[in-house]
Amino acid sequence: MRYSREVGVAETKIRFEESQPLMSESVASTSRDDIFLLPLASTQSSSTINHFAGFFDTIMFRCCWNFLRRRRTLHSRTIRVGHGPVLGSAHSFPPNTVCNQKYNMFTFVPLVLFQQFKFFLNLYFLLMACSQFIPAIQIGAPITYWGPLGFVLTVTLIREAMDDFVRFLRDRELNSEKYEKLTAQGIDYISSSNIKVGDLIIIQKDKRVPADVVLLRTTEKSGASFIRTDQLDGETDWKLRIAVPVTQNLASDQDIFDLNLEIYAEKPQKDIHDFVGTFKVSSEDSTQDGSLNVENVLWANTVLASGRVVGVVVYTGRETRSVMNTTLPESKVGLLDIEVNNLTKILFLFVVVLASVMVAMKGLDKNWYRYLMRFILLFSYIIPISLRVNLDMAKLFYSWQIGRDRHIKDTVVRSSTIPEELGRISFLLSDKTGTLTMNEMRFKKIHLGTVAFSSDAFEDVSRHVLSAYSGKLGRHSFSSKLQTAVEAIALCHNVTPTEENGQISYQAASPDEVALVRWTEQVGVRLAQRDLTSMQLQLSNGQTKSFQILHLFPFTSETKRMGIIVKDETSDEISLLMKGADTVMAGMVQYNDWLEEECSNMAREGLRTLVVAKKVLSMEQLADFEKHYHQAKMTVVDRSEHMAAVLRRLETDLQLICLTGVEDRLQDQVTTSLELLRNAGIKIWMLTGDKLETAICIAKSSGLFSKTDNVHVFGQVQTRIDAHNELNALRRKNDVALVLSGSALNVCLQYYEAEVAELVCGCTAVVCCRCSPEQKAQLVNLLRKYRSPLRVAAIGDGGNDVSMIQAAHAGIGIDAHEGKQASLAADFSIPQFAHICRLLLVHGRYCYKRSCALSQFVMHRGLIISIMQAIFSCVFYFASVSLYQGVLMVAYSTVYTMLPVFSLVVDRDVTALNALTYPELYKELGKGRSLSYKTFCIWILISIYQGSAIMYGALLVFDSDFIHIVSISFTALIVTELIMVALTIHTWHWAMLLAQALSLSLYAGSLLVLDNFFDRQFVTTWIFLSKTTAITAISCFPLYIIKALRRRFSPPSYAKVN
Repeated sequence: MRYSREVGVAETKIRFEESQPLMSESVASTSRDDIFLLPLASTQSSSTINHFAGFFDTIMFRCCWNFLRRRRTLHSRTIRVGHGPVLGSAHSFPPNTVCNQKYNMFTFVPLVLFQQFKFFLNLYFLLMACSQFIPAIQIGAPITYWGPLGFVLTVTLIREAMDDFVRFLRDRELNSEKYEKLTAQGIDYISSSNIKVGDLIIIQKDKRVPADVVLLRTTEKSGASFIRTDQLDGETDWKLRIAVPVTQNLASDQDIFDLNLEIYAEKPQKDIHDFVGTFKVSSEDSTQDGSLNVENVLWANTVLASGRVVGVVVYTGRETRSVMNTTLPESKVGLLDIEVNNLTKILFLFVVVLASVMVAMKGLDKNWYRYLMRFILLFSYIIPISLRVNLDMAKLFYSWQIGRDRHIKDTVVRSSTIPEELGRISFLLSDKTGTLTMNEMRFKKIHLGTVAFSSDAFEDVSRHVLSAYSGKLGRHSFSSKLQTAVEAIALCHNVTPTEENGQISYQAASPDEVALVRWTEQVGVRLAQRDLTSMQLQLSNGQTKSFQILHLFPFTSETKRMGIIVKDETSDEISLLMKGADTVMAGMVQYNDWLEEECSNMAREGLRTLVVAKKVLSMEQLADFEKHYHQAKMTVVDRSEHMAAVLRRLETDLQLICLTGVEDRLQDQVTTSLELLRNAGIKIWMLTGDKLETAICIAKSSGLFSKTDNVHVFGQVQTRIDAHNELNALRRKNDVALVLSGSALNVCLQYYEAEVAELVCGCTAVVCCRCSPEQKAQLVNLLRKYRSPLRVAAIGDGGNDVSMIQAAHAGIGIDAHEGKQASLAADFSIPQFAHICRLLLVHGRYCYKRSCALSQFVMHRGLIISIMQAIFSCVFYFASVSLYQGVLMVAYSTVYTMLPVFSLVVDRDVTALNALTYPELYKELGKGRSLSYKTFCIWILISIYQGSAIMYGALLVFDSDFIHIVSISFTALIVTELIMVALTIHTWHWAMLLAQALSLSLYAGSLLVLDNFFDRQFVTTWIFLSKTTAITAISCFPLYIIKALRRRFSPPSYAKVN
């Protein structure tokens, strides 16, 4: 029966009543969500907004509209399939447009300028440039100040505009993607951006899901489809999704419009692993209802991996799970940038002091403030605006160099702003599974209480299982017990066999489950087929056993277990099969005296353990459970808690079947990598969710704990007194490797946060077991708070490591089997753990040392010319007149010296081989001596000496013409700068030679071409060359002597290894 879209007053009232929860009436007053689908605004205002919004039809204006309008309240919704939302209209919900742009046409310039002028350097030069509009304090041409500033801002604006335009093109491509919309008249083709809540859309295989949809139908006969979620949660395994049964069983897609089907969906949430919804099918004589959960929903930006599906849209645009979980990560600022910013502030004080001294020496009069401003402007080159440009360009070069290093292929730099952080890491916090280990599980051991079988005895298991299935043995024989264990392992999972290109593969959410199923296949019980309601096992003797799946309880990180209720179609036996962590399963199984001991034994072997248990159910027990479980599923408030409570009543008095042990092998070169990092002075912490014994075993086998380390296991802590006693016990020990649990850490941090930071940081190595993702990030923040300014790095490979990676100063993600979420969220992505040594010890060292040298030379370049200006002003009666004209000042910091100074980014103080062979060299970088207040003062003294030598030398050899002073002093200045770069270089590179030659040639050409600034006849004489050479020698030769003596009698450590 089809329903008309014309709604009268009476029908409106009926629809309002039907928009209440489709299940029990008692829920309405206690809903955690808006049960009624209330209009967001009055009809008139809504209409006005919709007409106004329609005017902004381009993507750019839509982004602006979204930016400016009021934030919308999130509501639940009830949708009549085929007719749209029950209350309001589809326009009451956000448009389904993708907008990843950072700016729009109104906010672009203001936001970019705001980001730039947050930096002290740029703000300072903006004020200096603006001051040139005041005639009383104007010095030279305004281009001298506006030119460099305008260049920096123009480059930034162009870069940001290009990046945002690329995002705009990508958004437009997604928004214009065509989809099939199912209507009562047939199929229409619409753009992704025009999809609205309530639309029925058809999604083909390998197509992106454009919005959050409830799965109604699929071409798969079983009613199940698979999706790929790697772009949503980073996991590479396919996820199973199930169509609503009432629509899946229809003969055709068009029959959907004949149903009076309503779907209730909760208000939009961020949790991608949970969904609360219901459906109700009403007819003249009956009503059918059911619950909807996350298995019935396809989230936006996932990809359909199998079949063709029809779904009804429930969330669009920014209300989709994908957009709600999209957060802009905190912009990280490197320690070097902070140090450089602090040094520029000191230089600013130096400028003010120097200008004040000049005014005081000139004598105070009524215009003293004018002279003060003019001197500040004259000396403003002490604070070089090109410093940030040079550093940003250098960071881009470092990122490019890291990405093309053939020794660490497939390494990706996702944050080009902090490569220098890699050179000063003091703490490395690492995940275990998939990071130190390979996350490739191998079944190694099964224990049945009295007998255990290891990998070398699996053939015996096969023989026992074959004998049991032959039916010749008694029910309580050992072979039958082993058969029960193998069969339970083969049934209790969420694995689905799939066929691609003639190859059978297993799809599961966890590699542990695949390892268990592969082992049962090895011993003669193969998972042959599985759908939503049945499972078939192929035995080694050719027989097939069929089971009916009655209920499935998936594994969650909260429950730490999974279960399944199956019915053996041969014997009609109904069984509840459970498997999970020993910590939760121990309280559910019948009394035994071996489980705890054997779990500890397997953990000491480095195996991941799972307890398998079984309970045979009667028909009465099953019927009672299904009744209460269905009631729990129909609730829309705290549904998960109600379902868990019903299930817990069934999870008692289970028969302990067996204990399994799965091995996760160490990654290649992990042991040598950890030893290198430890010798480099980096303290390594391993944070894992595994049990204590397994964590200790992996720590020892990987080399995280050395053979001489005294391992201290932090006791179980429940109260403040316990925490106090355990911390005191730890305080009495020195140089120990610490092992503590997440629960103990929580209690200690609650009462003794500072003491924990002090004591734990003093340990040689730390292992934190049973650690949650939140605790991993908590430990990173603890180190950042109490061990500042030491740098903290975090490395992981899974979605549970993302918060830790984003909280660290340098986040490193491993692009591995568990997915890409950690890799995409990290600042640096590597394919395996062993690459971290070269990343830190080689590239980290180069980036930090080069940036330090580059920063010092850019500051030296500004200081030396400002010292010369100060001497010139003193000599000529404190005149606030520029020594060099604006063109020369701009050319000095760009054309003449930029290339040689920037060529320092290819310098190497040690070879990559020596950096890895002598990791102790890395320790010195953490002290920050390459760019410290001490080195800064040394460079100030060097600048004062060289500026004085050049200026006084030029004045002493002064002839009759002022232009000769300019020629001699400026030439000596340029050559001195080039020589100083050459003296600083450790290893010559062809780019350095080219930069030196090119800069010298350009300047030589300028001497002959720029008649307004240089006397061409004078600069071609031997007198000019001799005077310039003498002045340059005086400014550079003493520094060369000092450097040579220092390298001879007190060489730095890197010079010794070379």
